[in-house]
Amino acid sequence: MENIIRTYSPISLGEMSGIKLMNRTDTKFVTTVDRLRLLLTLAHDEYRAQEVDGRRIASYYTAYFDTPDNNMYIVHQNGHAGRQKLRIRSYVDTGLNFLEVKTKNNHGRTKKKRVDMVGFDPTHPDHGIRFLRQDEQFRSYDAFLSKHLRYDPTVLTEHLENHFRRITLVNKAKTERVTIDTDLCFHNIKTDRDVDLTGLVIIEVKRDGLQPSPILGMLRELRIKPSGFSKYCMGSALTNPSLKRNNFKERLRLVERLLSTTKINN
Repeated sequence: MENIIRTYSPISLGEMSGIKLMNRTDTKFVTTVDRLRLLLTLAHDEYRAQEVDGRRIASYYTAYFDTPDNNMYIVHQNGHAGRQKLRIRSYVDTGLNFLEVKTKNNHGRTKKKRVDMVGFDPTHPDHGIRFLRQDEQFRSYDAFLSKHLRYDPTVLTEHLENHFRRITLVNKAKTERVTIDTDLCFHNIKTDRDVDLTGLVIIEVKRDGLQPSPILGMLRELRIKPSGFSKYCMGSALTNPSLKRNNFKERLRLVERLLSTTKINN
């Protein structure tokens, strides 16, 4: 994968600053590493690859919070609009960490608000974080959450964490961003269960509005169809057998089928 992405023209973080897409539409696709190699070959002339400190594949860590009764998961599983997620997102290579609130509205648009998570270490994560008014740092988090989160932050605890590697592409018109996540692994903090989805690829096409997208045609050509994939919900369903998962059964079967294909090809 590294060899293919190295043939792309680079784009720096500075150039990426105008493509934040904080209010956007997202379309996700799930496929295998073999199909991804074909896609990257097709997309070569239309996209540039984000490069940071010489790296074009970045390491990520995420910790997801939820209520004691898993309400954030349940609301999503039941298909309710206006749902929210709270997470810590760490850009491991650069040392940047953010506390983020993601809200998906009734029109399918995702809005993301975030604030620096000072002192968080994704290599030795603190699973005991509580949003109580303990000190000046946590008071600032409480102020952020009271403005953007509809849940009482004091009842939230960390439920799930993941690690993955990401390639980020930008089309040459700079109207969309494509993230490609590989080597996805989950650990459920509540059940102490792990799931390794290495071999699976999550592609997300992010556009501010309905801008033209070269890669959507390439995905159709490769018969890679849109498929919702919430990392929090899928990771939770795979690592916590007590959770309801009726509305995720089709996606779970897709994951199982793609992973089986990967094992056969290897």
